[in-house]
Amino acid sequence: MLPTYFDHNATTPLDEPVLQAMLPFFRERYGNASSRHEYGRVARKAVDDAREQVADMVGAHPSQVVFVSGGTEANNLLIKGAAARCQPSQIAVSAVEHPSVTKPAQGLREQGWKVRRLAVNAAGRLEIDDVEIALRESVTGLVSVMLANNETGVVQDVAAVAELARGVGAMVHTDAVQALGKMPVSFAALNVHAMTISAHKVYGPKGIGALVLDKRLDIKPQITGGEHEKGLRAGTENVPAIVGFGAACALAANRLTELPLKLQQMRERMEQGLRTMGVVLFGDGAERLANTSYFAIPGIDGETLVMALDRAGFAVASGSACSSGGTDPSPVLLAMGVERELARCAVRVSLGRDNEMSQIERFLQALQGEILGLKRLVAVEV
Repeated sequence: MLPTYFDHNATTPLDEPVLQAMLPFFRERYGNASSRHEYGRVARKAVDDAREQVADMVGAHPSQVVFVSGGTEANNLLIKGAAARCQPSQIAVSAVEHPSVTKPAQGLREQGWKVRRLAVNAAGRLEIDDVEIALRESVTGLVSVMLANNETGVVQDVAAVAELARGVGAMVHTDAVQALGKMPVSFAALNVHAMTISAHKVYGPKGIGALVLDKRLDIKPQITGGEHEKGLRAGTENVPAIVGFGAACALAANRLTELPLKLQQMRERMEQGLRTMGVVLFGDGAERLANTSYFAIPGIDGETLVMALDRAGFAVASGSACSSGGTDPSPVLLAMGVERELARCAVRVSLGRDNEMSQIERFLQALQGEILGLKRLVAVEV
């Protein structure tokens, strides 16, 4: 029997209606969307319809949606592609960005760019004063700030950052992968030039995402060949995945009122129980995604607790799935000023639409038992 799944920030299960929407495009509707015959025209219409569904989810025009293989490719396309059209200057990124933003940003150093990390406070919220300082101290061409953090769930005031950045003529990008489907996301309201989103965080398929662009933004393609996606991303369209992305967005839009409320109630009950166990809650007091709780039990290694909980029947994480397996503590927590030893104790619970309050109660009981057992083990070893 599989454990109860509490790791929805890593990925989500594919919705059954999404699967059903995708299946015909693996079989009888298998045409290449660039072909001129009937098979191709059917595939092209499916791609166009999905593009509308994705655009509707974020309040954009379909022509602004560029389909790519996922959030990582979208972030790389924007950062590298935008930088290639600018004179080298400064790129400013928040200190809690996903590696798919920080690594391509660091790579721009080889092209003469300066890289500026924007500070966050102890709760993980971006220091707006530091944004103002960064924009004053050097000519800035690009600013990238994620809308919601994948580890802490902390939500950033991207619109405020965008207003400041636009004031000095800088392009603004937000990685909204974790926010999509968990909170309202509006491209226009955020006032950004570019936004990254992904399907597998909203009960869609893996391997498909999108970069949503201001129509006036000029970026250089990073994958060249055919003129797919208006020349911005060469390669035959993954029609089944694109259809799945569209279907997932349509379903997510319909859940956006009730689902966050349900998740918030479950998370509040869980954190109420966690506080009785003496945990440290990261991002506590800041606006967070309704489904995310990131905490630590001082003295108990996070990876050890994750494995113990897995044996007890609960799938949780020790941080970002993209950085798991490393020995270093979370860079997000270190940026928040968390001591390295405490950061190594971090565990993340991220809830989803299929979770129920009864699972929260069982989790709290299991967690309490595992904490007691691990503390006894540590005491014996000492």
